[in-house]
Amino acid sequence: MHVLDASSASIAAGAVTPDQKLALKDTPELRAVLAETPGFWFIVRNERGETVRSGPAPDAYRSIGEHLDRVTFADIRDGMEPYMLSAIVRAIEAENGTYTVLTGGGRLWRTSFAVFFLTNLLLLPIVLIRVLIPAFAIPIIGRAFSSLAEVADHARSIDVDRRGARLPDGRVPGEVRPLVEAVNGALQRLDDSYERRQRFIMDAAHELRTPVAILQNRLEGMDLSPLRSGLLVDAARIAGLAEQLLDLEHIDRDGTLFVPLDLVALGRDVAAGLAPLALSAGCDISFTHGPEQVGAHGDAGALERAVTNLVRNAIEHAGGMISVHVEHGGIIEVSDEGPGIPESERERIFEPFHRLQPRDHGAGLGLHLVSEIVSRHKGHISVVCAPTGGACFRMTLPAA
Repeated sequence: MHVLDASSASIAAGAVTPDQKLALKDTPELRAVLAETPGFWFIVRNERGETVRSGPAPDAYRSIGEHLDRVTFADIRDGMEPYMLSAIVRAIEAENGTYTVLTGGGRLWRTSFAVFFLTNLLLLPIVLIRVLIPAFAIPIIGRAFSSLAEVADHARSIDVDRRGARLPDGRVPGEVRPLVEAVNGALQRLDDSYERRQRFIMDAAHELRTPVAILQNRLEGMDLSPLRSGLLVDAARIAGLAEQLLDLEHIDRDGTLFVPLDLVALGRDVAAGLAPLALSAGCDISFTHGPEQVGAHGDAGALERAVTNLVRNAIEHAGGMISVHVEHGGIIEVSDEGPGIPESERERIFEPFHRLQPRDHGAGLGLHLVSEIVSRHKGHISVVCAPTGGACFRMTLPAA
């Protein structure tokens, strides 16, 4: 099937002159059509009923020209070659009026081509939308997701020991900003609560020191008796608990710069200082080392408290021979001959207030204090079985 090019009607309407009487005029468009299709013909009728003809119109259409005032649109398709009867009728609006045009013999299009052209013409906006939207949207979405990735990185870096951290909200999309602000508000409330807890613990520990010191002085003035000895031990435990609480808060707030130190000298001093306490408790204490010096960077006072707590823990819970050993690689080991620590408890013993036995001595803060000091030094502490069958606490600190 073939259809006539609809533009031929406009070309025909443009080839008439609206003078007092309808007449033909030569136009470039008309010459071009005639050069391409010499059989081009048309009949034009104006509103006054005047008619003008051009070209070899088929006999079947000669009489139709007289009745064009009654026809405004038609599309006639000839089903046999050379398609001479294919014609169209169109009403063409011009500045000087309306023309009804019957034309044929011009450029023919195959129906399939026309359908293909119109289909592509309709699909073109859809294709452009599908191409342009990703082209413009992907960079925008990419920038939005890059800002969300930055927020996620900051969220992963937030640590309980580093307060004051907040999620960045400068470049996040507006839809996500309320969530980021809500998270930052929650972090602020957590920081405030943590500060209140710290102040309470420090105030309580300070307040405990004075009455406990007075209690110890009064107990020491009493006559010697088993009751006096027991009360002094209990008072010493309360005093030790207050000191441990203060140590924990000092570690958390301490801004002391780390300095070079010798772990061999540190371990020797702790062992010598606690030797009398070990002897009075019926224990023996020994100190050994590998190299003559083991260098590290750290807080000497905090590390001394950590090793001291490990030795005191061994004196109170294990007894027998207690060994302090310093080895290269920043390793300090404190081992004993006690019953050891069950493998299922070796991680939990470093939790605050955790004790192996409900009626065990101490408040359960000593080992937690050791763990906090080692963590502050970016080190590691673990519990293994000692060669003697007891427990071996191994502190590993970054070497200098």
